[in-house]
Amino acid sequence: MEQQLLDFLKFLEDEFKYSKNTIAAYKNDLTQFLHFILEQQGDRLQEWGQVSDENVQAYVAFMKQQPYASSSIARKVAAVKSFFNHLFSREQIDHNPTIEIESPKVKKRLPQTLSFDEVERLLKAPTRKKSPKHLRDTALLTLLYSTGMRVTEVVSLELSDVNLAKSLLHSPVKDGNARELPFDDSTKQVLHTYLEHGRPYLAKDNREQSLFLNHRGQQLTRQGLWLIIKAYAKQVNLTTSVTPHTLRHSFAAHKLYTGSDLQEVQKLLGHANISTTQIYTQIAGSDEEEE
Repeated sequence: MEQQLLDFLKFLEDEFKYSKNTIAAYKNDLTQFLHFILEQQGDRLQEWGQVSDENVQAYVAFMKQQPYASSSIARKVAAVKSFFNHLFSREQIDHNPTIEIESPKVKKRLPQTLSFDEVERLLKAPTRKKSPKHLRDTALLTLLYSTGMRVTEVVSLELSDVNLAKSLLHSPVKDGNARELPFDDSTKQVLHTYLEHGRPYLAKDNREQSLFLNHRGQQLTRQGLWLIIKAYAKQVNLTTSVTPHTLRHSFAAHKLYTGSDLQEVQKLLGHANISTTQIYTQIAGSDEEEE
């Protein structure tokens, strides 16, 4: 039985090119299921074809009693269903015990956002000093919030991606496509100040083209950006857990709250499907009710 499980994992790796982390997750979930079935059946269970619909239903019921998030349970059940579909399609079992099993519904959590006041406090935090580092941090935070860019996009920006004359950023996205992101006059001024009085003092090599540099004059990393935001959030006593993506979520929710069109926000965020953007309407609506 364990060999068939290993063969399935090898199949996922070879055919679907899943990452090592994904393969590890499948292995953990299926091993957990196997241990559960063995505890239920004992020595009577000799092959996967002996697993019944009731066995799988009992496992799902057991999962729901554990302190797992609904998304984790759904993933575990999906792994079991995929495994038995694989065995059945290759005629290694005569009956698929997961055919009638419905995947648990995943409770969608609303993205965590900051209020307008919290955003203002965060953006003002680095402006108390005028060192090159603080000018960089002001530009970073302002750009994240005013454009809704992803973390990877921001740290990947190069000097050539910034068009101050047209107030536009050229931003690469996940699929290798690109989009033009407009920014307002306030962001334009912050970027101009950083480029004139901040970045030149951080740069150690004129050949370096990254827009945002660390103290070594090299491209700022995702982790470095996360630590910067965490430090300023703590400095202004924000109780909300703030990450770079929190500013992206806040950008989207605040755009909709102040009257922007849903399709416009979808385009700015670079979402392929508008349903991904629609979740922010719930946040904007809840904010409106509190007024």
